[in-house]
Amino acid sequence: MELILSVATLASVLAFALLRPHRWPEAVVAVPAAGLVIASGAISWDDAVAEAGRLAPVVGFLAAVLVLARLCDDVGLFHTAGVMMARATSGGQTRLLASVFAIAAGVTAILSLDATVVLLTPVVLATARTLAVPPRPHAYATAHLANSASLLLPVSNLTNLLAFGAAGLSFLHFAAAMSLPWLAAIAVEFVLLRWFFAKDLAVEPRRAAVTEPVEVPVFALVVLGLTLLGFAVTSLLGLSPAWAALAGALVLGVRALATRHTTVTRIAAAADVPFLIFVLCLGVVVAAVMRNGLESAMRDAIPEGQGLAALLGIAAVAAVLSNVVNNLPAVLVLLPLATPIGPAAVLAVLIGVNIGPNLTYVGSLANLLWRSVVRRDMRVGFAEFSRVGLVTAPLTLVAAVLGLWAWIQLFGL
Repeated sequence: MELILSVATLASVLAFALLRPHRWPEAVVAVPAAGLVIASGAISWDDAVAEAGRLAPVVGFLAAVLVLARLCDDVGLFHTAGVMMARATSGGQTRLLASVFAIAAGVTAILSLDATVVLLTPVVLATARTLAVPPRPHAYATAHLANSASLLLPVSNLTNLLAFGAAGLSFLHFAAAMSLPWLAAIAVEFVLLRWFFAKDLAVEPRRAAVTEPVEVPVFALVVLGLTLLGFAVTSLLGLSPAWAALAGALVLGVRALATRHTTVTRIAAAADVPFLIFVLCLGVVVAAVMRNGLESAMRDAIPEGQGLAALLGIAAVAAVLSNVVNNLPAVLVLLPLATPIGPAAVLAVLIGVNIGPNLTYVGSLANLLWRSVVRRDMRVGFAEFSRVGLVTAPLTLVAAVLGLWAWIQLFGL
């Protein structure tokens, strides 16, 4: 009964998060769901507190990065990116797509996938309207790179932060090991999306519309660079990278408030406290499911070893599970099982839960957020999203795992 209750509670939380009726925050259902599994005895109060405590540093870091990304938008960084993308059309839409890929990959890696979906995607759509070109190839680039280009740094995705702690690697070691998978994923995505949207990309852009000068927010770029350096330094000192993110957000926030580019209300809203509460409560519900039978069931599905075949199998299981229960619960389920196998298995799980969501809308909350962002400019149904995903995600997944395996063969882990 405890297993049935836990699974039903998890399904309810995920269904609400995916549908978001009346645009209510996910925490509306997640908080009582966590209370239910505790009250029913599916998970003890002590275990629930321990799980929330384990996730608390990750959630704190996420809040700081969300604020940092919003501040970058407030001071004009994403607007500048849009102007630069529009100016990159002298070679046609292929060059525009390449610039979208480059900027989206960088934004995702440094400021997390949420910044790409919420802040960069509207800029990309506006650029497509200005140039009078079909928005689909460029919009799909932001959707897919928000997932697959989040492999590089521990700070690029909430799933990365969880895997970072489980892998036991330093910040620089993690980034180095994921560099080949990251580059492979981006390269394969570019080739396949360029082929899939060849007809749309053949439309010539209207270059005469691009007259706005490029005004680079130098201060914001410097703060971002120092924050990125701070991530590495805090890792070397054994501190949480949340301190570096908090410092960057404070410096940029004080400057933005002084120059009236933002307000205290906007900064507070950027932290998205209801979503942070949702993550903590979701962790408690997933822990209840794991303790009541899912852990033993999933253990049989995870291949043993860290060879190429095992890594491919682990990544595939993670990708499939992401499209069944969403990637955040999937990584919470699989990390405890992959950690005893070794860091390569943990990174293979990460590849699966980051690239796998490109298959379906259900794969990640970022996908659904992207759909709501692009709704005004284009209609994207479940069938079309999945069709694009079937063309790109499997090959991208294999390429990324091959990149990880190649790194291990060359340099170890």
